Amino acid sequence: MTVQMVLLPVFVLVALTLGMMFWNGRGGRTGRNDGADAPYAASPLDVLFYALIALGLPLRKIDLALVCLSWVFVVIRFLEAGVFASAVGGKGRSQAYLASALVLLAMWFYFALRMLLLL
Repeated sequence: MTVQMVLLPVFVLVALTLGMMFWNGRGGRTGRNDGADAPYAASPLDVLFYALIALGLPLRKIDLALVCLSWVFVVIRFLEAGVFASAVGGKGRSQAYLASALVLLAMWFYFALRMLLLL
């Protein structure tokens, strides 16, 4: 895998986070008081995603499967941001958050298998 292929989903996720930060800063929140008004920010999931890429890249353990899962993770984070921005409510956002957490769990599990079993 080339470095560009591995880092492109990272750059897209950074752009999403920065875009949502600026959107929140200009008053893009809904004004509702049902939990959907919480600011959109980088979550612990994003930090774990960045850590996985930062560990896997120099160790050369990122393969096509992890790049594909990275894109799935980023797309789901975009869906979550879309639910947040549209003020649909907390349920859709929590489902997207759970889906992204499950994808990230699969990524870490696969990465751990590659590291421990020397695949």
